[in-house]
Amino acid sequence: MKRGFEMEPKTSAVSTLEVNEGERSEPERTGRVLTALADPEVREKPVRRKFSAEYKLRILRLTDECVEPGSLGALLRREGIYFSNLITWRRQREGGALAGLKPKKRGRKATDPNPLAPQLIRLQRENDRLAKRLQQAELIIDVQKKISQMLGITLENSSEQESH
Repeated sequence: MKRGFEMEPKTSAVSTLEVNEGERSEPERTGRVLTALADPEVREKPVRRKFSAEYKLRILRLTDECVEPGSLGALLRREGIYFSNLITWRRQREGGALAGLKPKKRGRKATDPNPLAPQLIRLQRENDRLAKRLQQAELIIDVQKKISQMLGITLENSSEQESH
């Protein structure tokens, strides 16, 4: 049983698009003809579109020139951008012209390295080295105590030595 929304795959899908110079794609307009193979596969991960600052400024200039009713919508359809993009770009332009239109880096902001980090690492290494030497010294002292007890040699306590 076939469902109404299923389509059979086409083996040789060639579409003809009519495109004017400077436009992306509008089949109802006349102009030069492009032939492209239709790709039925969907990408695994969608690709985010990136617009350069120059492109954004060009679009903003064109939208500022749109005075006739419907001309702004036609421009947005022709370029394949949303009105929300236009609003965002206008705010960015008001905020700082070309610098405001450049895309911001996504993700976490880089943190400044701690200027004391190398000294901290050096001191931690020195602390570890001294802790190992202390452990060795305590082990040697314990062995000396055991040997002196086996040989019957009495060692004076350090508190007695300090008082004399």
